[in-house]
Parts: sequence; C-alpha cells; structure tokens
Amino acid sequence: MVVTPYVKRILKFISLVMSNVKFGYLLTIFVMSSIAIIYQIQIARLQEKIEFLEIIHNQNEQRSKKQPSPKDNIVVIYNRVPKTGSTSFIGVAYDLCKKNKFHVLHVNITANNHVLSLNNQHSFIRNVTDWAEMKPGIYHGHFAFVDFSKFGVSKPLFINILRKPLERFISYYYFVRYGDNYRPYLVRRKHGNTMSFDECVEKGLSDCDPNHMWLQIPFLCGHASNCWKPGNKWALTEAKKNLVNNYLLVGVTEEIEDFVAILEQTLPRIFKGALDHYLTSNKSHLRQTIQKDVPSPATIKKIQESPVWQMENELYEFALDQFHFMKKHTLKNKMQNVMYEKIRPKVN
Repeated sequence: MVVTPYVKRILKFISLVMSNVKFGYLLTIFVMSSIAIIYQIQIARLQEKIEFLEIIHNQNEQRSKKQPSPKDNIVVIYNRVPKTGSTSFIGVAYDLCKKNKFHVLHVNITANNHVLSLNNQHSFIRNVTDWAEMKPGIYHGHFAFVDFSKFGVSKPLFINILRKPLERFISYYYFVRYGDNYRPYLVRRKHGNTMSFDECVEKGLSDCDPNHMWLQIPFLCGHASNCWKPGNKWALTEAKKNLVNNYLLVGVTEEIEDFVAILEQTLPRIFKGALDHYLTSNKSHLRQTIQKDVPSPATIKKIQESPVWQMENELYEFALDQFHFMKKHTLKNKMQNVMYEKIRPKVN
C-alpha cells in the first residue's frame, strides 16, 4: 500500500493528539494528587490546632474549678459577744446556708476561753484562708478579734453585734441562774442561786462586780494584753479603731432587724432572703432568759458610777452612732448608683 504524503500528515496528527491526551491525563492525575496531599496536610494541621485548643480549654476549666469567683470566696467571721442576740442572728444563717449554698461553722474553744493562743491563732487563720471547700462561709464563736494582717494574709469580713452594757450584764447574771427558753432543761452553773441582781449589788458581791462587764471592749480590741485589763483606756481606743477599720458592720441588739437588712443588701451572696426569714420565722426571739428582774434606780446609779460601765457604754454609743450612719447611707439610699465615666484610654 502506498502512503501518500497527505496520509502521513494525518497519521502524524493522530499520533500527536494521542500523545497529548496521554500527557493531559497524566497531568490531571498529578494535579489531583497534589491537591489531595495539600488537603491532607491542612486537615492534619487543623486537627493539631483542635487538639491544642481542647487542651487549653480543659486547663482553663481546671483553673476555674480551683479558683472560684470572688463571690464564692467570701468568708465572714462573727466573733459573737455573749448575750447580745447572737443565737437569733446565727440561727438565720443556719436556715439559709443550704438554700444560698454557703457553709456555717461554729468555732468552739476549750473551756469557753475567749483568747486564742498564738499557735491557735495561726492555725485558725490558715484554716479560714486555705479551706476552699468551706467557701463561701461564716465562722462564728465567742472569741476576741483576730488580726489576720499580723500573719501576712488578707483579712476576712468581720461582723458583730453589741448591746447596752448594763442590760447585757443583767441578762447574763440571770442566765447563769435560770437558763433560757432555747435549752430550758439545761442546768446552769449558778442553778439554785435565787439572789436578785439588786441584792447582789447592795452586798457588793463578785457576781455583780462591774469589772465583769468588761467584755465588749476586749472582744473588739483583740488579743493584746491591755485589751483584757478592765478600765484600760488604750483598749477602748483600739476597740473603736477596729470597729471602724476592721469590721464590715457592727450592729446593736435593739436594732438587729436593720442589721440583717444591711447585710442582705451588702452581701446578697450569703444573706439573700435573710430579712424576710428573720421576720417571718421563729428566729427573731431565740434564747430569752427565763427570769430577769428589772434593776432598781439605786442599783442602776451605783453601776453607772463605775469607770468600766462608763467605758463600755462609750463604746456602745460609738457603735450605735456608726451603725446609724451606715444605716442612713445604705437602707435609706437604696437608689444610689456608682458609675464610671471618662475612662482613658478609650476601650474599643
């Protein structure tokens, strides 16, 4: 067969087309493979980023569990003065603790000692500071003010309630003889002694010695030696300074309802619903002394001549004035707002 030049050109064209098709096919396979490899690399990198972000997220969750919000880090210490209505107040806290999710802990000291040894002060402060499982919480007990700053840690929120000194003293005098309606069947240490407070003062006996009124001052003064010396002027000054500088709030027995109201407005994380509960439950009149005689004018006059009564009363009047000041600017000014303006540099 004779192949003409024309046929040769046709065959050559066909061969060229076939070779180009094969090349294009191979090129297509190469490009698709390259794209697939790039995608796999990108997916692998994305997976690594996802795993890294998951690790960071888990670490942040762990930190958030270990570091609760400031609201859940609140610690309140109520170093309650005996016979000031403290049982009624703390009863409200015990009733609300489950609902409001906080803890209440009673600090019981051997032999009802109001002064802690230095090592026990240190242990108590470390417990309060480091016991995260008990935060937020209220610690309460009959002990003197403890200076947390002296041990190099931040101080909690101290609160207290004071009472007119002679009324508190007389209440305690009859309490140790007749008990109260909180535990009426408990025999007190002066059980059987029916001598009235008037008769005790008239005879000048130790049970009604005005020096025994020296309690509210040392409770607010603290653990210095002078705090516990009846009639010490430095102790009175120190108690006043602590009341203003180291106590969130010091109320008075006669106005305990307002004391609860201020705490609810100031610390709702713990005291939300406290006022309503105090008013509607049976907690507002706990622990009333079963028998208590009103002192005669002669007895009152004799007690009020004592320097100890005069100093204790001075602290009470000081506390009352400060409490009224706080009440005026808290309960009577609920609509007050605090705003932040002219912030520089500006936040986008």
